[in-house]
Amino acid sequence: MPAGRRLLVLEGEPADRPPAGWEVVAQSGGGLDERLAAAFAHAARVAPDVPALLVGMDTPQLSAAALAEPLSAARRAGVDAWYGPAADGGFWALGLARPTADLAAHLLHGVPMSTPGTGAALLERLTAANLTIRHLPPLTDVDTIEDAHRVAAEAPGSRFAAQLRHLDLSPEVAS
Repeated sequence: MPAGRRLLVLEGEPADRPPAGWEVVAQSGGGLDERLAAAFAHAARVAPDVPALLVGMDTPQLSAAALAEPLSAARRAGVDAWYGPAADGGFWALGLARPTADLAAHLLHGVPMSTPGTGAALLERLTAANLTIRHLPPLTDVDTIEDAHRVAAEAPGSRFAAQLRHLDLSPEVAS
């Protein structure tokens, strides 16, 4: 996916060296709502006035092709935010066309995380802020072994599905 800057925000050190072109940024403290807002604030500091898309790491079936069209320059015109709902009621992606620390805090601080209503609460905040929202396709995020089986079945040729087969946790995914 073409991007001017790629940030990997995580707690601790990555197990492997990140791919070329990725900058590793230490995750801030606080609840998930605060950590997500801080990631947007960091993105806004290092690349002011540039759109930022935050994607959770628990959607391994996501492909660059799925994002290419909705995030293309032609489709970005007039869009203030991108929202990717998760099947469990959360969200797997949030994008801001003009991220700022204040906007991110306003949208995210206090949103209850990891609940069936998380996505609805965030979408309500986006709407209340009068942002023009482009919806991304719903995805299943991997929170349970059942989710892992479902996602591996959706993307059987992925590294994720191969690793699950390797661990022999999912005979129904095996080729």
